[in-house]
Amino acid sequence: MIASTVRKPLFGVTLFTFSLFLLLFFFAPFSFFSDPSVTFNSSRRARPEIWSIRRLAEWRPCNWWLQPPTNALPAKANGYIRVDCYGGLNQMRRDLCDGVGIARLLNATLVLPKFEVAAYWNESSGFEDVFDVDFFIQQMKGFVNVVKELPIEIASKDPVRVDCSKRKGQFDYVESVLPSLLKHGYISITPAMSQRRDRYPLYAKAALCQGCYSALRLTSTLEKKALELLQAIPKPFLSLHLRFEPDMVAYSQCEYSGLSLASAKAIDAARVDRKPWTGETARIWRNRGKCPLTPNETAFVLKALAIPTNTTIYLAAGDGLMELEGLTSVYTNVVTKSSLLSGEDFTTMHGNTKAALDYYVSINSDSYMATYFGNMDKMVAAMRAFRGLYKTIFLNRKAFALLTSQGFKGKELTEALWKVHRDDFIMGRGSALPDCFCEFNV
Repeated sequence: MIASTVRKPLFGVTLFTFSLFLLLFFFAPFSFFSDPSVTFNSSRRARPEIWSIRRLAEWRPCNWWLQPPTNALPAKANGYIRVDCYGGLNQMRRDLCDGVGIARLLNATLVLPKFEVAAYWNESSGFEDVFDVDFFIQQMKGFVNVVKELPIEIASKDPVRVDCSKRKGQFDYVESVLPSLLKHGYISITPAMSQRRDRYPLYAKAALCQGCYSALRLTSTLEKKALELLQAIPKPFLSLHLRFEPDMVAYSQCEYSGLSLASAKAIDAARVDRKPWTGETARIWRNRGKCPLTPNETAFVLKALAIPTNTTIYLAAGDGLMELEGLTSVYTNVVTKSSLLSGEDFTTMHGNTKAALDYYVSINSDSYMATYFGNMDKMVAAMRAFRGLYKTIFLNRKAFALLTSQGFKGKELTEALWKVHRDDFIMGRGSALPDCFCEFNV
């Protein structure tokens, strides 16, 4: 009897507790269990490295591009087009990609592009100094005709210049450029900065994609040097495209506190007439994600993403990076092409060929991160997606600015940055541009 009277209350308490748990589980607000801000368990376990998160979406080359061309090239072309490319290597590559699509759109024969000599970029390399010309021509067969040399009757003439570079919005090459091509037979163009490629017929888009991602291969000499650099980097490694040069900061019109005197002077010298925003305008500008991350901020974000501080980081960047100790004081295994390569063949390289080394290493790296979303980053991300390499993230400048402006700091900022980048990575945001790549659920 005594044992029986003891068991009944214990059983009743247990049953009541279990029933209360069920009530809480089924009828409590869903957000209590699903809200990522609930951190009752976060202190018990470390955040996993960002790459260990399972993705829900990936960008892969669209099937319509990978298939052999279904629209045969017309028997007779409307004339010849040369693409004039300006800027750094990846900006010129972007223009070339667009030019291939335009040539197919207008039924033109493509003349090998002209890479403009630019003192600003310390550049004198031509297209044939960087890319394998014969391979390019071979890979473009069936998509667009490419020639090394013009017919004698045209070769003596300079092409008629058609500048499309400042044209924006609904710019139509058929209406605006084709008449000049038909009239003169040989024109040169610099593609518009923001044309609507989604309006291209599929055969022109396929030519653009083929030219951009399948037909461009480094020269054998340059590829040999790039492979030497790749093999010299300790594995595994993260390629980091860090942008915090004086001209980059000046162009952004952002103001930074706490920089060294040397950095501040370099930025002021590069500003010219691009004065930094001030007051409320500066706050809005920064919160829109317009300001480059400093090396120190970059190190903070990498730690938030649980990237180990002993990770080998290849710094894919040019000369002139400022405040680099903000990164290297945290991540001590940082290497550059200058620290790994020597010899006259490297020291005599100019801007385009050096940029080609960074590009080659980045598309072959174990993982890739960028602090900006510039021409190189778009090309690298797309090529990595093309090759099935998905450990690619663009650090979210906008999220960093918004969170810090709201007073987030320390562990709170770390957790918030982790969640933002986790969601970006899961959904494959920024992995590739939609021009040539289609989204697949995984």
